[in-house]
Amino acid sequence: MDRIKPRGHVYNGMPARELGSEGWHKPWSGGNGGNCLEAMKLADGRIALRQSTDPDGPALIYTTAEMTAFIEGAKAGEADFLLS
Repeated sequence: MDRIKPRGHVYNGMPARELGSEGWHKPWSGGNGGNCLEAMKLADGRIALRQSTDPDGPALIYTTAEMTAFIEGAKAGEADFLLS
């Protein structure tokens, strides 16, 4: 995933459009009718997430450590309670 250098201050909840339209990727996609999560690797190593059906909506910004903890926890089943 290419690293993107956004213009201006990057903050959690900022409008995703302010990060630009280039560099967003769908790391996974399922049979969910096109409701996908898109991710962008920022130049400082953080990761931006947005909802693909709302590209102008908020971008959630996470550190690599936060994303690693989330993904490893999800793989270990720690978020399974959310699905029941």
